[in-house]
Amino acid sequence: MLVIVAPGQGAQTPGFLSPWLEVDGVADRLRGWSEVAGLDLLHAGTEASAEEIKDTAVAQPLLVAAGLVTARALFPDETAARSVVGAVAGHSVGEITAAAGAGVLGAHDALTFVRERSRAMAEAAAVTETGMTAVLGGDPDAVAAKLAEHGLTPANNNGGGQIVAAGTLAQLEALKADPPTGARLIPLKVAGAFHTEHMAPGVERLAKLAPTLTVADPQVRYVSNRDGAVVTSGTEVLERLVSQVSNPVRWDLCMETLAGLGATAVIELAPAGTLTGLVKRNLKGVATLALKTPADLDKARELIAEHGGKDQESMA
Repeated sequence: MLVIVAPGQGAQTPGFLSPWLEVDGVADRLRGWSEVAGLDLLHAGTEASAEEIKDTAVAQPLLVAAGLVTARALFPDETAARSVVGAVAGHSVGEITAAAGAGVLGAHDALTFVRERSRAMAEAAAVTETGMTAVLGGDPDAVAAKLAEHGLTPANNNGGGQIVAAGTLAQLEALKADPPTGARLIPLKVAGAFHTEHMAPGVERLAKLAPTLTVADPQVRYVSNRDGAVVTSGTEVLERLVSQVSNPVRWDLCMETLAGLGATAVIELAPAGTLTGLVKRNLKGVATLALKTPADLDKARELIAEHGGKDQESMA
């Protein structure tokens, strides 16, 4: 069974979209979407500096647009695509890309949603000095206890002993001085404590936007970050996208679900590499492909030919 996944914030690198401009229609599509996104997507994906694209209000629309445009390059016929893809999933903001791929949101509404999400989260992050730190290794129970001791939230659980702690900078400094035994800490270059209570204002803003969007039920299995569940209602997908900004990302549970569904191949949309790396470590025997440039399209099509269209009977 073929799975398409979309990465989250932090996957972007300067100029990563440049090679994709060689694909017919990509530049025009990005120009057309720029007005909706409230951002010059061509500049952001090809010329902007690392500092520019680290900005939450830039990174999130850029990631969704990149996922949508590279998915279209891989699957020019959306209807045909949904007949071969067994499931979709995204990490954090990548869930919006996945929702569009499943047919829950059109491209215009997906970009409208991510535009408001990115601005709301950037504004919420500016209220208090917060951040995120990756905690690698250590006993899971001991790590959880240590985070609780310092008042931190396990904002991401990426499986394989990878937890991302989020909270105030003071709390993160306390964790640095008193880390869990056997764990390694890596501060992340993000603007705030995403997927925690600090993002509550963003939930309110998105809840007001949601009724203005056109929503359809997923046409392929949509695996949710909240709990790894397969969600069959478009309305529920949107509700989960709204609440997701202040709730932890359970990518570990998403991978468990994909394994249970019988995933045999995973293709990650650009800017690819992060999620395929996690799949390789956690889902042994599953073929993976990181769709980084158009040079990867032929290999991706080979995977589709080999694994696509399997187990479609129970799809929503």
